[in-house]
Amino acid sequence: MRVCGDHFVEELRNILNTRERQTMNCPDYVRAAVIVPLFNKEGSCHILFTRRTEDVKHHKGQISFPGGAFDEEDGDLRKTALRETFEEIGLKEKDVRIIGTLDDIVTSTKFVVTPFVGYFSYPYSFRLSQREIDELIEVPLSFLFDPACFTAREPVEGGPREVVFTYQYGKHAIWGATARILKQFLALIPTETHVNTL
Repeated sequence: MRVCGDHFVEELRNILNTRERQTMNCPDYVRAAVIVPLFNKEGSCHILFTRRTEDVKHHKGQISFPGGAFDEEDGDLRKTALRETFEEIGLKEKDVRIIGTLDDIVTSTKFVVTPFVGYFSYPYSFRLSQREIDELIEVPLSFLFDPACFTAREPVEGGPREVVFTYQYGKHAIWGATARILKQFLALIPTETHVNTL
């Protein structure tokens, strides 16, 4: 199992900051940002997901990364991701180390989402927004590399126009924009680091 130690974090930082990031320019779409939160638990690297409530305007009940829409007062999308993460789950900006940025993605609900990869120390005293977040889901990074948990469904007539990716973790189905961000992130991690320890 991979440990989210300093070596791994720096390895990720180097990968993310030396690649050419793909950006999207869609003037009619809403800009948004999320954090892909990494943490170390019981000797292995995990990713934190949220399950949204049925009360939110978009993506009701879906599993997502913490984040939300850009506000002019934020100044930049990095600040948006950190502000929204604090508002949703109580993870403070000072406790998150931003490692780098993934490619922008476009959602069917007309958002352009910029994903930031971050690291925080675990355990943490989270404080969930009752209106926005129903549950936190902690998924081992090693689990997500198991081909058995992943499916890719081809477009069907009258349905989504792109391949639908799904990661199944127990009763939780991670799909949509979150799965596309996750797939992009996992593809950047060198094969030899999937099972190595520090």
